[in-house]
Parts: sequence; C-alpha cells; structure tokens
Amino acid sequence: MQNFPEFHSQPFNWFMKSSTLSVSLLLWLSVFPAPLSRAANGGNQPADIGPQARFSPDDFDWRQMVPYLFAAAALPSEQGIRSVLENAKVLRVFVANEIRAECRPDKGRCVARREGFTLEREVDKRIDGIVREGMVHGHRTASLDYPLQGQPFPFSELAALKSEKRQDAYLILQLADRSYTAAQLQAKYGAPYDTNIFQWYSVFTYRLDSVAYTSKAVFEVDPVDGAVIKVAISLKAKKTKKPD
Repeated sequence: MQNFPEFHSQPFNWFMKSSTLSVSLLLWLSVFPAPLSRAANGGNQPADIGPQARFSPDDFDWRQMVPYLFAAAALPSEQGIRSVLENAKVLRVFVANEIRAECRPDKGRCVARREGFTLEREVDKRIDGIVREGMVHGHRTASLDYPLQGQPFPFSELAALKSEKRQDAYLILQLADRSYTAAQLQAKYGAPYDTNIFQWYSVFTYRLDSVAYTSKAVFEVDPVDGAVIKVAISLKAKKTKKPD
C-alpha cells in the first residue's frame, strides 16, 4: 500500500497499508440526502418502492459528507463509522437498489411485503448489518471495507476509517470504470486547491477549512486518459482553544 503524502496521521497510514482498496490518496453534504421512499405496505402486496435509482459519479459531491464526517469524528470509532455509512448517499442508493432488485416479479421473496415496511428503515437495517459484520478494529483505528458489486453502479468499493483516539474520520471510494474524467471533476468543483504527481498518478486536492475542522478531498487521476480512479475525503477536527 502507498502512503499518501498529504496525510501523515498514524491512523491513516495504518489504513493505507491494510485496506483492500489499495488506495494511494485521501475524499465528500452541507445538506441531508433526499429521503427514500416511505410507501406503506399494503397487505401481501409489496410496497411501491419504485424503479432502480440511477446514480452517476457526478451525483456524488464530496462536500455533502463533510458535516457527517465532522459529527463522526467526535464519536467512538464504531459509532462514527456507522454514522458515516448511514448518511453516505452512495451506500444508501446502492442498498436501496439491492432491495428493489429483490422485489422484481421473478423473485420469490420481497421484504416490501412485510407489515410496516418502509424502504428507508430497511436501508438503515441493512447498513447496520454491514457495520456489525464488516467492522475491523486495529491498532488505534477501526475500519470497514464494503464492495459495491452485483449491480450496475459507478463505484466498486467503499471504505471508512475512524481513529480510536483522535477526532478524525475518512471515507474512500473506488470508481468502477474509467468514465469519469478530470475535466468533469473540474467542471463540478473548479480548479483544485493543489495538484501533484504521486508515483504514476496525478493527484487533485480540494479543501474546506473552518474554525472547527479541516477537510480534504483527494482525487487520484490517471494522467494518460484523465480518468478518475479513486476519491477520498478526510476530516480532522481542530482543538478548541480554552478561554484565557
């Protein structure tokens, strides 16, 4: 694994060495994600949970995750990771689409037939299961890797990391193909805060700085064809100055 030059914290270096994403960088709501369908169950008929939701890399905005990462940074490690994943629009859309696929007419079982079913609650339940089954506690850190596979989706894997001791949190995504380019990236976010070359990749860094935290989004780009390969956000809370 590579250590990304922008991030020198010990927890992140550990994660970069152990994560199955093999990332060489660090990545994303000043608003809450749009609520998913809350249609009620109607007897033995499945609730109307709608068609598969379309989602593209451009639907993802790293800035939307910053408030959730900030909140997670102050929580114990497992709670922090659960909070990040519960509010990650990428994961919620993916899980909701899995549920919709299970309820196709050719499928024999559909959770939407259960009394009191809502899609949003079922998504919450499944994300809770992902956290319980996938959480790994390491030295001073907790992490979780989750593959986004089995359906057409713009991202192929998600990883989250939370320090056991420090107030920082990370979310990393790997793109599924090479369809999202650096040109599209800059059209959405503007010129990066910093650019660099790390090994054979170009690195585009964006940054948000406030009195309470510093958050960076790092996009790894193939310099040959301009394809965005990985994206990660980090957030580090700033220590509150004690009054004189």
